[in-house]
Amino acid sequence: MEEEDLPYEEEIMRNQFSVKCWLRYIEFKQGAPKPRLNQLYERALKLLPCSYKLWYRYLKARRAQVKHRCVTDPAYEDVNNCHERAFVFMHKMPRLWLDYCQFLMDQGRVTHTRRTFDRALRALPITQHSRIWPLYLRFLRSHPLPETAVRGYRRFLKAPVNSWVGILQLSPESAEEYIEYLKSSDRLDEAAQRLATVVNDERFVSKAGKSNYQLWHELCDLISQNPDKVQSLNVDAIIRGGLTRFTDQLGKLWCSLADYYIRSGHFEKARDVYEEAIRTVMTVRDFTQVFDSYAQFEESMIAAKMETASELGREEEDDVDLELRLARFEQLISRRPLLLNSVLLRQNPHHVHEWHKRVALHQGRPREIINTYTEAVQTVDPFKATGKPHTLWVAFAKFYEDNGQLDDARVILEKATKVNFKQVDDLASVWCQCGELELRHENYDEALKLLRKATALPARRAEYFDGSEPVQNRVYKSLKVWSMLADLEESLGTFQSTKAVYDRILDLRIATPQIVINYAMFLEEHKYFEESFKAYERGISLFKWPNVSDIWSTYLTKFISRYGGRKLERARDLFEQALDGCPPKYAKTLYLLYAQLEEEWGLARHAMAVYDRATRAVEPAQQYDMFNIYIKRAAEIYGVTHTRGIYQKAIEVLSDEHAREMCLRFADMECKLGEIDRARAIYSFCSQICDPRTTGAFWQTWKDFEVRHGNEDTIREMLRIRRSVQATYNTQVNFMASQMLKVSGSATGTVSDLAPGQSGMDDMKLLEQRAEQLAAEAERDQPPRAQSKIFFVRSDASREELAELAQQANPEEIQLGEDEDEDEMDLEPNEVRLEQQSVPAAVFGSLKED
Repeated sequence: MEEEDLPYEEEIMRNQFSVKCWLRYIEFKQGAPKPRLNQLYERALKLLPCSYKLWYRYLKARRAQVKHRCVTDPAYEDVNNCHERAFVFMHKMPRLWLDYCQFLMDQGRVTHTRRTFDRALRALPITQHSRIWPLYLRFLRSHPLPETAVRGYRRFLKAPVNSWVGILQLSPESAEEYIEYLKSSDRLDEAAQRLATVVNDERFVSKAGKSNYQLWHELCDLISQNPDKVQSLNVDAIIRGGLTRFTDQLGKLWCSLADYYIRSGHFEKARDVYEEAIRTVMTVRDFTQVFDSYAQFEESMIAAKMETASELGREEEDDVDLELRLARFEQLISRRPLLLNSVLLRQNPHHVHEWHKRVALHQGRPREIINTYTEAVQTVDPFKATGKPHTLWVAFAKFYEDNGQLDDARVILEKATKVNFKQVDDLASVWCQCGELELRHENYDEALKLLRKATALPARRAEYFDGSEPVQNRVYKSLKVWSMLADLEESLGTFQSTKAVYDRILDLRIATPQIVINYAMFLEEHKYFEESFKAYERGISLFKWPNVSDIWSTYLTKFISRYGGRKLERARDLFEQALDGCPPKYAKTLYLLYAQLEEEWGLARHAMAVYDRATRAVEPAQQYDMFNIYIKRAAEIYGVTHTRGIYQKAIEVLSDEHAREMCLRFADMECKLGEIDRARAIYSFCSQICDPRTTGAFWQTWKDFEVRHGNEDTIREMLRIRRSVQATYNTQVNFMASQMLKVSGSATGTVSDLAPGQSGMDDMKLLEQRAEQLAAEAERDQPPRAQSKIFFVRSDASREELAELAQQANPEEIQLGEDEDEDEMDLEPNEVRLEQQSVPAAVFGSLKED
């Protein structure tokens, strides 16, 4: 004993049962020789054999002492014995068991390690088994002892674990790990059994996050790909159970079942499975999977047969079998469109278009076509049909007709007329086809008879759109049947029968504007003019605007062409009746027709009144054209001077753009009449709606006018007006914004849209920048100046140059004397007279300085 140990020894003598004293002593002696340290541990454990801290540190130190030695060293056995002595007192401590088992695993002592794991499981309480099993399973997987590992896994799956509610329960959640181990050890039969158990357990939750379908798919792959190793399960029953359970994955399951029989060598059974699959699947995806697998199977069978025949050299016997297989494969490929059509019809047996496609696939086989049509008309429910179900009946009858069996075609169509279709139009189409069938074979009387039968009043009448009544009670109001009957009556019947049909259509109130016009034209052809006008009147009473527009146009045109000016008052009444309630969209045609009537047969002032009314009644977009017509007709009838009032009214009513054009035309007319002052006044008035930046053409026209007819003062006035107008537009923020948006091509927007990327700037500043930009663009876009110079007031031109220019512009101008105001003469063109006045003191209020 060294002197440094004396304080610790004395402390231990005083407190020999204190764990802290022993731990301090041991911590102090960590650098001492190993035997001395072990002796100190043994002394402490002799007094405190139930101290977990001492045992844990002692065993850890002993394992560290032999860590780098050979496993055959006797020291390993001493350490093992030390662990065994510890478990006399520490057998409830799982950490010590885990360290000891890991120590034994490092030594490679398999049997001793397995028995130690078993002892640990027996010694520890059941709630702590979950700490032992992971290391135990890793030990089992690390050694090629499949039987031992399987038995260990079986025990593990039966081990209870703590549930979230604190109750002990058995949980096979680690069954996937066991199944993977069984697969890797080639024990597939037991793996399939375990996987089947997991799949059938609805409470099972996969640790890997797999769904029940994924587990089922793994089971199908396992049992179908290893039929010779999985023999304890009924594979056919399992997969067929999946077919009823997972209806959205039928293709894969059918292929798995067929693959099982193929690998088992039952090829005919596999073929039966494929045939059953392609006749029962409901989706194109599943059908494609099954059919491709089926075709690949047949190809592989043919290839194997050819290879076997070439190896054995047998040809005569195998030729028949090979030809049979080839014929079977060709038939399968040729059946694909029909099988695919069957899949689509299984999805929706009421799909009319697919039934027509099925008939087309049977082209050239009359018996199959008849059977298909028969099945179609019996299967398709008109109320659930996709498409028009009557086309099946019509096509069926057309097939018999094309083959010369008219009686059978008539029977089919007669049966079709008794079908309760969803829409009246379907039954009407069938009746029309009956009539066309007879017409094609020149049975005209029979066609008329059929259509008259179709339009006859039923025993129980119903409204056309009354869905509670069968279509047979509503078809008498079908316009399609009545229209065909009217055409046949016009061609084959008498005048009275045709007239009766049209009258009946009007009485049923099912006529269209075209039917009314046809009826009136029919009466007109037979010289019944008043009757035709009555037909127009009846049609007008049936419809409202805008549907009645065509009837009115035709009626008025026919009436004028018939009577001209002989019944002028009646014609005027008709026009007034037509214009009463007429929408502005349709008013232009009627007003022009009305005005033409007055010009040809009535009074000119009445025609002008009609034109005047038209300018107010038409749409704003048509007003400009209407004013042009009004001005032209007034000029032709009354002369050019009569159009001044019309121009003035047009300028007041029209939009700025059209009013500008009217002003230019008005001014040009006045100029031609020699009314220069009038023309200048018009230009001056129009200038108020002409922004110089956007309407440069107007100002150029006015400038040319002043050059030809004006003088220096008029030019000055024009330039003054231009500056005034431009200043006015510069101060109208709303107008500027709208013009800028218009120029930039934006229909809508805000001020910030004018300068994107500068949202932080003031809106007014943005408008000013944009106005400057537009002014610069307008200046660039102005047409080139004329040869004769025009000097603006605020320019560098002298007064003499301006006078000379005015003299050139108008040589006949009277020269004024020199009696002008001297002060006015002394001003330069670029100078402005300013007057200064004192500001009243009241303006400043309290801010005025003392």
